[in-house]
Amino acid sequence: MKRFLSIIGLSVLLIFLITIGLASSQTDQEIISKKQAQAEAGIDAERYIIGPEDVLYIHVWKEEALSRTVPVRMDGFISLPLINEVKAAGLTPLQLREELTKRFKDFIETPTVSVIVMEANSFKVYVSGQVRNPGVYRLRSEMTLLQIIPMVGGFTEWANQKKILIIRKEGGKEKRFIVNYKKLINGEDLESNITLKAGDTIVVP
Repeated sequence: MKRFLSIIGLSVLLIFLITIGLASSQTDQEIISKKQAQAEAGIDAERYIIGPEDVLYIHVWKEEALSRTVPVRMDGFISLPLINEVKAAGLTPLQLREELTKRFKDFIETPTVSVIVMEANSFKVYVSGQVRNPGVYRLRSEMTLLQIIPMVGGFTEWANQKKILIIRKEGGKEKRFIVNYKKLINGEDLESNITLKAGDTIVVP
């Protein structure tokens, strides 16, 4: 009888261990697939700057209760168990990972954290005026003026390509840049090929 109970006990333990192993394998597969999705979206974890409206997947290895998908609020913060409010906006995914790892160390001995951008909604630029497809464009990575013009369909026949205006807000102040696209495209003024930032407005007169 004791031997029978012992066999049952071992069987239950084996099933339990297999279940845990399968759950761990499924979790690892999930994090891999999410990282692949981020890579396919063209998001560079070292350079992409997180902003409001982005959606992040925070994974804490072997801590499923702490792992979740969270939106970045308009104030730039995310909310997580144990550590509560964390400022995410203005950081890259790698920088946020370092910050979360440091914060979770107060509760977990050796936390292993991954930060994956599931939806990049914050990097928006606005294009108006004499282009074929004006509107709001969400960018996945840094882009220059030369790169975005083909994206918006190019210029209309009435466009003044010598006086493209880029309006940028930094530190509560407005900056304006005038770019001569004709000189830029001819290689005469490559310094004016401005790298766009989130919130930039491009006006083609």
